[in-house]
Amino acid sequence: MHDLVGPLRTWYAAGRTIGLATVVAAYRSAPRPPGAVMAVSAEGEVAGSVSGGCVEAAVYEVAREVARTMTPQLHQYGISDDDAFAVGLTCGGTIDIFAEPVSPATYPQLPGVLDDVAAGRAVAVATVVAGPGTGTRLVVRPEGNSGGLGSAELDDAVAEDARAMLARGTSGQRRYGERRVFLRSYAPPPRLLVFGATDFAAALARQGALLGHRVTVCDARPVFTTAARFPDAHEVVVEWPHRYLAAEAAAGRTDARTMVAVLTHDPKFDVPLLDVALRLPSLAFVGAMGSRRTHEDRLERLRRAGLTGAELARLSSPIGLDIGALTPQETAVSIAAEIIAGRRGGTGTPLSGTEGPIHAAAALVAGPGTEI
Repeated sequence: MHDLVGPLRTWYAAGRTIGLATVVAAYRSAPRPPGAVMAVSAEGEVAGSVSGGCVEAAVYEVAREVARTMTPQLHQYGISDDDAFAVGLTCGGTIDIFAEPVSPATYPQLPGVLDDVAAGRAVAVATVVAGPGTGTRLVVRPEGNSGGLGSAELDDAVAEDARAMLARGTSGQRRYGERRVFLRSYAPPPRLLVFGATDFAAALARQGALLGHRVTVCDARPVFTTAARFPDAHEVVVEWPHRYLAAEAAAGRTDARTMVAVLTHDPKFDVPLLDVALRLPSLAFVGAMGSRRTHEDRLERLRRAGLTGAELARLSSPIGLDIGALTPQETAVSIAAEIIAGRRGGTGTPLSGTEGPIHAAAALVAGPGTEI
């Protein structure tokens, strides 16, 4: 959605109806996850994608039709058993697409949602995609809701699920009685905290920003820790790493979507920092660079500091997947690959050596609605 903020603002401001098509469910090896969006302006301009090319033309026509008729539509696209070159997903997957008309009259909350997305503020949009009230929506923020789906009881149940999804950064469908509701969460970007003002840190900051993380580089040495050396980082902080991480945790700015990469190679930085990081159970990932000898020395120092076996087991060291990386840039890819694998449940095994779906399904958070 971030890439669509500019076009949607421009088209919406013109006051004419936009056709908005959203992937609301994906099965097997579907190319795009739930939440992928294509928008079509009144003049026929396109922004975004719902399938990476497989069914774009068909969805484009549906988006134009709903903008003309002002009637939402739910379509399913999958591989055609009779003709793989017909409209369908030749990858073997299936996607459900919900297309809806969007204008100041039908979606008055859109400018606020776009502002939240652009600013990285938490917001979720729940839309009825099938059943009574199709096309109605509820916008959910930590501080309150706007819009509605038909009843206060339903709004409360959907808002509870939406906030749970926001906490985890997930999106998906749920069934509430006769209604199918798609909950799209726009969570703040996950944080990547990179410790150590090195060339490896600069490469990892670039890779992390490319993947959509909010990147912070922190080191206690001001001569090395400058914005000019780390142009891709969102923040560059001069502070002792363990003090910075402890302060961020105490302020509530670390969570289950926060990743820590320790690239300092220096025990006086590494050990106090890892002592703090490994005692924070909510962190998504804690990894440290270094040789196997360095790793064993760190483990012994951390044991002497009082860390338990369970806490030490959370440390990924040496950091990164084995892809034969040598340069800082290659090493950054290796580290990013391990972070992605941990987040998505990947194995790091070449896909050519595996069987079954290549896209793992994202788990939904349990709540009052029924998972679809």
